[in-house]
Amino acid sequence: MRELKCPKCGNVFSVDEADYASIVNQVKGAEFDAEVNRRLAELHHQQQVEEQARAATQEKAHQSELFKKDQAISAMDREIAQLKEQLSAMGDRQKLAIGTAVADKDKEIAALKATIDQNAQALEIAVLKERQQAKEAAQAKDAEIAELRSQAKLAASEASLREKSLQAEYEGKLQVVKSEAASRLRVAEDEVQRLKDFKTRLSTKMVGESLEAHCSTVFESELRALLPSAFFEKDNDASGGSKGDFIFRDYEDGMEYVSIMFEMKNEMDETATKHRNEDFYKKLDADRNAKGCEYAVLVSLLEPDNELFNGGIVDVSHRYPKMYVIRPQFFKAIITLLVNAAKKSVEYKRQLAIARSQSIDVTNFEGQLEAFKDAFGRNYRLASEKFKTAIDEIDKSIAHLQKIKDALIGSENNLRLANDKADNLTIKRLTRGNPTMKAKFDEARQNKQEEGPEVQES
Repeated sequence: MRELKCPKCGNVFSVDEADYASIVNQVKGAEFDAEVNRRLAELHHQQQVEEQARAATQEKAHQSELFKKDQAISAMDREIAQLKEQLSAMGDRQKLAIGTAVADKDKEIAALKATIDQNAQALEIAVLKERQQAKEAAQAKDAEIAELRSQAKLAASEASLREKSLQAEYEGKLQVVKSEAASRLRVAEDEVQRLKDFKTRLSTKMVGESLEAHCSTVFESELRALLPSAFFEKDNDASGGSKGDFIFRDYEDGMEYVSIMFEMKNEMDETATKHRNEDFYKKLDADRNAKGCEYAVLVSLLEPDNELFNGGIVDVSHRYPKMYVIRPQFFKAIITLLVNAAKKSVEYKRQLAIARSQSIDVTNFEGQLEAFKDAFGRNYRLASEKFKTAIDEIDKSIAHLQKIKDALIGSENNLRLANDKADNLTIKRLTRGNPTMKAKFDEARQNKQEEGPEVQES
C-alpha cells in the first residue's frame, strides 16, 4: 500500500501498487496529450490564419495590377518564411514545455515514492514495536503467573503447617479439657452412686440425716484445720417458727466476716411426692434473714436428672439474693470460694466498723462491698457457664481450619485455569472484536508479503 497527498486539500489517502501505477500513467499520458492537443490546436489555428492570409494575398493579387505581381509574390514568400520560422519556434517551445512538465511530474512522483517509503518504514517500526510490547506483556504475565503460583504454594504450605500446628494444639487442649471433664464427671458419678446406695438403704428421714452427716464429716475432716476459728453447727433455734439445717460463721480478729445458712435436702426414689429445688428457696431465704447470715446455700440431691444442677455450683441470686444450689460434692468448694471472697473484704469491713463507731457516713463503703460480692458471684457464674462454651469454640475452630484448607485448594484450581488461559493467548484472540488492531496486523502482513518479492528481484 502507498499513501498519496493531495496538493490542493492536503488529505492523505492510501492506494495499492496497481492504482498507483495507473495514476502515474494517467498523469503522464493525460498531460502529454493535453499539451500536444493544445499545440496542434494552435498550429491548426495558425494554418487557418495562414490560409486566410494566403486568401487575402490572392485576393489582393487578383485585384493588383500585373506589374505588382512580383512584389506581391515576394511579400507572400517572405510572410511564408516568417510563418515557417514561427511554426518552428512554436515546435521548440512545445517540446520544452512537454519536457518541463514531464520533469515536474517525475519530481512529484519521486517525492510521493519517498513519502510512501517513509510511511511504510514507520508502519513497520510501529508493527515491530507493537510486537515487542505484546511479547513483553506476555512475559510479564508469565512472570506474574509464576509469582502467583509460588505465593499460592507457599501460602498453602504455611496454611497446612499452621493448620496442623493449631489442630495439634487444639487437640491437645481438647484432650486435657476432656480428661479433666471426664475426671470430674467420674468423681460426680461416683458420689451420686454412693449417695444413691445410701438412699436405697435408708428411710426418708434417715436420708436427710445422712446428707447432713456427710456435710458435717467433710467440714470436720477437710476444712476444720483450714478454718480453726470457724463455727459450723446445726441450727437449733426455731423460735421464729422455722430453722435451717446448719449455720457457718468465721471470724478474723474477733470480727465476723462471712456467714452461711445451709439447707440439706434429699428424698428417696420411691417417695410418692417429688420435690424440686425451687420449692425450698423461699424458706431458705427467710431462714438466712432471720439468723442474720450473709449467704444461703441449698445442698440438694433433688432433681437428679437435671443437667443444670449436675453441672456445678448454680447461682440463683436472680431469684433470691446471695443464694446458691450445689450437689454434696461441691460442699467444700462453695465454702472455700465464699471464704476467700469474704477475706478480701475484711479490710473494708474493718474500716466500716471504725467508721460506724466514729459516726462517719459509710454509704460508699457498703456500696463497694456489695458491688464486690455481686461481681464475684457473677464472675463465678460466668466462669462455670464458659466451660462448655470453650469446648464448643474449639470444635468450631477445627471446622474453620477445614474451610480454610478447602478455600486454598479452590485458589490453586483458579490459578491453574488462569495459566491455561494465558497459554491459549494469541494475536488472533487479542485482535478479536478490535477492528483497528486487526487491520494494522493484516496490513503489516500484506506489506511483508509485498516486500519479499521486491527484495528477491533486487
